[in-house]
Amino acid sequence: MAIEENLSKVLARYDELQALMATSTGGGKFAALSKEFSDLGPIVEQVNRLRQLRQELTDAEAMVNDSDPDLRAMAEEEMHRLKAEVKEQESAVQIALLPKDEADAKNAILEVRAGTGGEEAALFAAELFRMYERYASRKGWKFEIVDLSETGIGGLKEAIAEISGRNVFSKLKFESGVHRVQRVPATEASGRIHTSAATVAVMPEAEDVDIELHPDDLRIETMRSQGSGGQHVNKTESAIRITHIPSGFFVKCQENKSQHKNRERAMSILKARLYDVQRQALDAKRSADRKSQVGSGDRSERIRTYNFPQGRVTDHRINLTLYKIDEVMEGGGLDEFVDALSAEDQAERLASLS
Repeated sequence: MAIEENLSKVLARYDELQALMATSTGGGKFAALSKEFSDLGPIVEQVNRLRQLRQELTDAEAMVNDSDPDLRAMAEEEMHRLKAEVKEQESAVQIALLPKDEADAKNAILEVRAGTGGEEAALFAAELFRMYERYASRKGWKFEIVDLSETGIGGLKEAIAEISGRNVFSKLKFESGVHRVQRVPATEASGRIHTSAATVAVMPEAEDVDIELHPDDLRIETMRSQGSGGQHVNKTESAIRITHIPSGFFVKCQENKSQHKNRERAMSILKARLYDVQRQALDAKRSADRKSQVGSGDRSERIRTYNFPQGRVTDHRINLTLYKIDEVMEGGGLDEFVDALSAEDQAERLASLS
């Protein structure tokens, strides 16, 4: 049985790591062994718990044939309870054995852009950006605006933020795609419902070990900040624009008064974009023979519709509709989509293993 082979391999590797750490002299190798050992710890606990429950079930089944009727009745009751616990624990172990997305624990770069729909699309992009900011606040995450490109009446052509905290990317990674809005614009005199869209991209923040940038591949330009910023605007060249020549990607950052901080932020976002391209290429290769239930995360894929007249939000990947649009836009109702998408992804990966 495949799962039993996996259980044996996990336990054997755990024992092997213990032995290797005992003889290691420290340094980078010890740190790598220690991390793997720590990561396997919770899985080993789940496996040991499963084996304990199975042994208890075997003992209870043996007692069912006892000549004492009272003891036999107790054993039957215990056997039914243990069967349910074993089944539940087997599911927990299967989930624990699923390959982990190495980016799940990372911070994230959020990019929101206005799509089709003109000024209404820009207004919706601004509302989406605020929705994620409120969601981050509820989670206790740090939400730092990197760049804003505003329109005249409160909309956003483009907005970029760094979100840092516990397991940020794992929560937001299914938000990438086209978000569609259906409502009557404030400027619409006839009361006709319009459809507009905004594009969301969520990328894991890349570390130095993930992406290496060669200085010869970069063109770095300084310029004066534009937009909000009071007296500081247009006085100093603190804004930074970095172009990655091989890919054509460029990032502009002007939210800080410090040119050094803007440069750091822009470099971080550029690395995240390049890391995201690498991840998408790898994911496409891995899933070439199957299509994920929660979608590919492609920026061109319509994933969700926000219908204001009907007060509903529908996620098209999992056919989930919530009639609480105000709560969703405030960030409070977003977890229902996040949890459902994560569960669907988990179920799909479990099915592929079996």
